[in-house]
Amino acid sequence: MTLPKRMCFLVVLAVALFKPAIAAAPSPWEQPAAALAQQISDILGPGPTRLTIENVSSIPAGEIPAIRKLLEADLKTHGVIASDVEAASSVRVTLSENTSERLWVAEIVEGNRTQVTMVDLGPAPSVREQTPGGLMLRSQPVLSAKRPVLAAIEVSGSLVVLEPEQIIFYTRATAGWQEQKRASLRQPGSMAPDLMPRDPRGVLLAAPDGRSFEAWLSGTECTGQLGSGDAGDWTVDCRPSDDPWPIANASTLSDSTAQANAAATGASGLKAFYNGARDYYIGIVTPAVGVDLPPFYAAAAVPRPASSAALLVVGVDGKVQLVENGALWTITGTRDWGSDFAALRSGCGAGTQIVASGSGEAVHDSLRAYELPALEVIPASAPLAMDGTVTALWSAPDGKSVFAVVRSSADQYEVERVTALCD
Repeated sequence: MTLPKRMCFLVVLAVALFKPAIAAAPSPWEQPAAALAQQISDILGPGPTRLTIENVSSIPAGEIPAIRKLLEADLKTHGVIASDVEAASSVRVTLSENTSERLWVAEIVEGNRTQVTMVDLGPAPSVREQTPGGLMLRSQPVLSAKRPVLAAIEVSGSLVVLEPEQIIFYTRATAGWQEQKRASLRQPGSMAPDLMPRDPRGVLLAAPDGRSFEAWLSGTECTGQLGSGDAGDWTVDCRPSDDPWPIANASTLSDSTAQANAAATGASGLKAFYNGARDYYIGIVTPAVGVDLPPFYAAAAVPRPASSAALLVVGVDGKVQLVENGALWTITGTRDWGSDFAALRSGCGAGTQIVASGSGEAVHDSLRAYELPALEVIPASAPLAMDGTVTALWSAPDGKSVFAVVRSSADQYEVERVTALCD
């Protein structure tokens, strides 16, 4: 055998010898997959089931097929045959994380019974995902309530909270916000509570004078006025109304020029007609934007190049579109978005980001910041895990934070203030 041939033979032999060792390298997901499969099988027992996986963590999308394969193999060892076809039972696995822990949560549905089990993977690795702008979302609890919260704003030292049938006023105390007063919103012609959707919507808007506000919910419009006496001396006047609701906040735009342009083009003063029975805006807005809009769940004024502004909407079909210069453009990269988003003027990266909830209803929802340099959104932060399902999301009056309402598995409602940190 000549020297060149002998060298080629040795190279081939070395590759053959090292290949099994490389293939045998352990996956970081083997242990949590095995543990979760054990817990799922203990609940389900042997048989077929439908398996779906939702990733709201920083795990790259390319690794999800490998995680699914591990789960399917581990479940099979316990007699559970998992696939993506319909079955009498279903398992939905959510991969989530926040700044302190990583959780894999399995929701197991058998008939009318749902059980939840989870595996804690410990803290996330110190090496963080590199994203444009280097932004990190953080949340701070504001208020806890037993009834659905539709919206909340701070006005003149009071926290005004809109619920489906009442407005509650809170004043600041040493231990947090303390309830001071309630005002009923029940009006002739307003929707009966048992006819409302599970997560009805509402809007609160502070007036420029800093001593009054307006509120909208299905079939009712209210105004609140602060008296000249104590800080909590509020009066509320409500009336039946089918008028359109405000849907855009110019203060979320990056600078005064963008805000002026938004006002001039109508992007910041838009109102839309809301269908309370269906829980969405029907697509008719005023003033007109030069193009027909589809029915949509949420909208926000967003900055665009050259200090202009446009309107971003998420339709009831899940499609996210941009209204700009009288045209409607489809936005890509939003496959994992839910039905709620809000603009956040963070000062990081491009200055303003879009904070969107995760798709679907999960035990652990998430929020994530995105930037929109063209017609595709780009993640600007890692997902921020929320302890429940996000039911409402809106920008603060100054645009520098967003508020989220999170419904827990125990039907408790938490109001969270979400802000951003720049690296």
